[in-house]
Amino acid sequence: MSMNDRPDRIKTVPESGDQLRLLSALVDGELSDSERAEVEARLVSDPAAACRVTHYRAQKAALQALFPKPVTVPSLFVQRRTPWWRVGLAAVACLLVGAAFGLLLGQGRLGAEQPAFAQRADMAYVVYAPEARHPVEVGAADEAQLVAWLSRRLERPLSIPSLREYGFGLVGGRLLPGDAGPAAQFMYQNDGGERLTLYVTVFAKRELSFGTVRRDGRHTIYWASRGMGYALSGRGDEARLRMIAADTCNALGGHAEAWVG
Repeated sequence: MSMNDRPDRIKTVPESGDQLRLLSALVDGELSDSERAEVEARLVSDPAAACRVTHYRAQKAALQALFPKPVTVPSLFVQRRTPWWRVGLAAVACLLVGAAFGLLLGQGRLGAEQPAFAQRADMAYVVYAPEARHPVEVGAADEAQLVAWLSRRLERPLSIPSLREYGFGLVGGRLLPGDAGPAAQFMYQNDGGERLTLYVTVFAKRELSFGTVRRDGRHTIYWASRGMGYALSGRGDEARLRMIAADTCNALGGHAEAWVG
């Protein structure tokens, strides 16, 4: 039976084995295109299900960080006959991720010196996130044009990662001045009006791995990968923003597990 024949599979907070397996399959990339689209659409309007997916992804990221390659992630997401223990393991994984980041922050291993682009990203969030009428230069409806334009200006092939699994849709983007050339800012917003921004610029230094700028209740998580500097800015739960940043880093070709390795 297809998902279309079972529209009630994720109508409420996932409790049944089938519902948990469905969300787990989304994280593992085991759904068809149509199934994935349906589940992702549901996550936008179901915070509980979206939170569950966040926990699953955190569990997977924590295990990848705690066990060095080539050890693969155990059958936490593959074994479908014991879905009940995923809930407990997801909570443990979140605690492990939080503890690991807290330890590294205490040891100063996440970057004692904040790069200039992280400061610029934080300020760009302050300036443009509250903007009601003109938050972006090019809207999400012209995403292809936006990517082509900013790629040309930064002289790098850019891509816009999706944050739909976290309930955030693309608003659009703009060109900004960086400390050594042009920079790009992509803005996302959820149904509650909360906004996140992703700042992208060329950053040739290789030693930077990861760090956080904290000011007045907002957080900017920054990292470097393949000659580029990235910074995800937002307000609220820093742990949640860090999870989104790690997912974004991986989506852009980086290796977020190195942040806690």
